[in-house]
Amino acid sequence: MIQTLRLANRTGFEWLAAMPAFLVLIFVILLNTSHATHAQLLKLGENIWDGYFQLRSDPIEPSCVINSDIDAQLAALIAESAVVDEEDEWDLFDEDPEPVDEGILRQSLMNAQAVCQTKHETYESTVDRVTPAVKAFRAVELAVADFGEFGLHAQRIMLAVLVLICGMTALFRRHHIALRPMETVMDYRVASFAQMIASGILFYSVYSFKDVVFNAGVEVTAEHGFLHYLWIIGFGAVLALSIYQFIFIPKDAKPGGSFMKAQLAVPLYATMCIISGTYFILNGHAAGIGIYLNQMMELSQLFLGVGLYVWIGMLVKRTKMAQAVFDVFRPWNLPPEMLAVVVVVIAAVPTAYTGASGIFIIAIGGLIYNELRRAGARRQLALAATAMSGSMGVVLRPCLLVVIIAALNKEVTTDQLFGWGLNVFLLTAALFAAVAMLTKQGTLSIEKASVAWPETKKALKKLIPYVIVIGLTLSFYAIFLNAYLDEFSAPFILPVMLLVVLIYERISQEKMGRAQMNIDHIENRLEESWTDLKSGNDSIEKTLREATTETTGHIGALLMLMGLSVSIGGVIERSHIMDLVPGSFESVWLAMGLLVVILVVIGMVMDPYGAVILVSATIASIAYDSGIDPVHFWMVTLVAFELGYLSPPVALNHLLTRQVVGEREVALASQEGHNFWYRYEKFLLPLTVMGIALIIVAFLPLAIGYN
Repeated sequence: MIQTLRLANRTGFEWLAAMPAFLVLIFVILLNTSHATHAQLLKLGENIWDGYFQLRSDPIEPSCVINSDIDAQLAALIAESAVVDEEDEWDLFDEDPEPVDEGILRQSLMNAQAVCQTKHETYESTVDRVTPAVKAFRAVELAVADFGEFGLHAQRIMLAVLVLICGMTALFRRHHIALRPMETVMDYRVASFAQMIASGILFYSVYSFKDVVFNAGVEVTAEHGFLHYLWIIGFGAVLALSIYQFIFIPKDAKPGGSFMKAQLAVPLYATMCIISGTYFILNGHAAGIGIYLNQMMELSQLFLGVGLYVWIGMLVKRTKMAQAVFDVFRPWNLPPEMLAVVVVVIAAVPTAYTGASGIFIIAIGGLIYNELRRAGARRQLALAATAMSGSMGVVLRPCLLVVIIAALNKEVTTDQLFGWGLNVFLLTAALFAAVAMLTKQGTLSIEKASVAWPETKKALKKLIPYVIVIGLTLSFYAIFLNAYLDEFSAPFILPVMLLVVLIYERISQEKMGRAQMNIDHIENRLEESWTDLKSGNDSIEKTLREATTETTGHIGALLMLMGLSVSIGGVIERSHIMDLVPGSFESVWLAMGLLVVILVVIGMVMDPYGAVILVSATIASIAYDSGIDPVHFWMVTLVAFELGYLSPPVALNHLLTRQVVGEREVALASQEGHNFWYRYEKFLLPLTVMGIALIIVAFLPLAIGYN
């Protein structure tokens, strides 16, 4: 009903979920932009008014008196000293007091008077310099500073709001990530029951954590108190929705179903929640999950960046840039295997800017699959390339995952990791090309250059406006805000850049339409386009609304999975499972072999961000103490994680591929292939490439003595 109820041409879902999520994302962008803006305002103020820092507040008049009578003050001090000496005469053990040096006292009084004179001169000079222009400028500057300060304190609240709203959205739409979708009545019943139990555990945990904090006898700030009650109310609503979904099964659900198969339809976050919650409750630590959720809030800026990157992915999905890039290669009629290599290599760049492989697959995976199928690729190959499309770019600048690693581990820097990452990217790209070519079907033939090049030039010309628009946007940030597109600024620059791209595309469509109607009204087109942009039915507003609506479900699925992954990491840490592994190894080869296995297993069952937190807390020190170079270890970790995300039984990247491609295509792919390789190519191709890459990255540096 919430999706059919409409108000002001918007559904109830858009008002209750998409709009709040949109406001939170915009708030985060404005917050990050305000920091850069404030720094530039301070520089501008200093350039216009020398010593602007003194003018940021009204000066306070000094309390000291100018031109005071030094002789009178000196006499008073001497008299006061004499009184003190008389009062101390009764002490038999005191030595004779030294006589007061009038010269020193006089000089001290003269110095104090000089300082007072300077204070008054500075005060009068500052008062004269606080002009109306200064007051107007500093009002703006201080307002920006206050907003930035407020935002820093509100980030935790904003992240909690985003988790709860988007988590409920994913629950309402049954969009949480599972090994298989819910189809039968049994699937819905089992999955809903598991989510109801998980929601109950979450509610009980955050409520218990609130009691622990409020009864600890320490002062709780208003911000943290509000956060505790927000969790309780939010997860209470999640529990109520879970109970409703358990009672009322969708009418379009297929009758019957297998209880065992239905276990695969249980969302991964619910399974993680039940496992971790049961462990904490049985060990008398019911507040465990709540504690780890609040630890997640301490990294609020990074996890808000995840939300922004998902939104960025949905915005990219709605631009025509990806299609324009494919148009460059389409005239050459590349063989499917060669096109798959080109796509996976090119996809590494946007993957690096969308933060993680899963986010990129959600955004562009459907387009990649369709383009490969259009080029004649078999379904298994198309699925393999789609699942791998986000795997190579996680080691390239400015990937958020690498930034988190550097933030949690002082032994490495982003420059070191990204430097090594480029070599790892080239290695995996070469391996993918080699395996794809070795397993090709048919001959490798491409269109003649004389035929393909003219169409390619036309396609390249269509990319020029995008390059100009993107260049102008980035130049604006560089010139006016001194912000460049890197791992720190990408989350708040990219959404603005994509919005500019969408506006450009909208205006271009308007101009083309107007040109066909009346070529004499060129001067009015931009004005008319802007009027359309402001109207309630314009495509820009609709595009943003649709992108945000789709984003909410994906953010909820990812953040809930990340939050419960952190909780699972807490279980592993508190259960001391890692104590079974020696704190260090005498053989660096043995250490690397064991760590590789552990890292792949972690990648198979946890999301990347939660896994990085766990590895930083438990495993990294073992690698360092065993003589493995920190940068080398984290490169191995990233490759192992990507191998894990492509490996059954979970295979997160394949699950996300299935979401964007559709169940029908996956089912049809399972019926294709004349031998073992081609029947399971969607798994075997990525596993072969990343498996070989992991062996090389892990052991080749040891063989050549890098460590």
